[in-house]
Amino acid sequence: MGDAARLVTEAQARGLKLATAESCTGGMVASAITEVPGASKVFDWGVVTYANGAKTDLLGVRLGTLDAHGAVSEEVAREMAEGARARSGADLAVSITGIAGPGGSEHKPEGRVCFGLAMAEGCRTETVEFGARGRDTVRALSRDHAIALLISALG
Repeated sequence: MGDAARLVTEAQARGLKLATAESCTGGMVASAITEVPGASKVFDWGVVTYANGAKTDLLGVRLGTLDAHGAVSEEVAREMAEGARARSGADLAVSITGIAGPGGSEHKPEGRVCFGLAMAEGCRTETVEFGARGRDTVRALSRDHAIALLISALG
């Protein structure tokens, strides 16, 4: 059983709903979840907020947070995950914002991805430095990491 199938099975067993808020992955987490038969029992809602305006309009990310920390930050990942959970009514929401590449800067290098995981107990965030491994690889690793975060929250 793949990780997305495990996630769907475990969420269904616990009667929990999931939501996603994605930027650099462009919906890859939602796609992986919805490829699993029966996913509709646990997944109602996912959003891709690639632009900052979408993050503010759809998820309630504050302009002040974007201005102070930039889109690729744990602060924005937190607000994305919290916004997705609040707006969807899900039990768990994961967010992803990062620099898949090519590009980046000295302060925010290619391969830096920030994650948020919102749940009833609060929200936790983390940053993973995947490195300049190419856009496709960073996006796939980010998808897999987000699914692993959701699984870890289940159990």
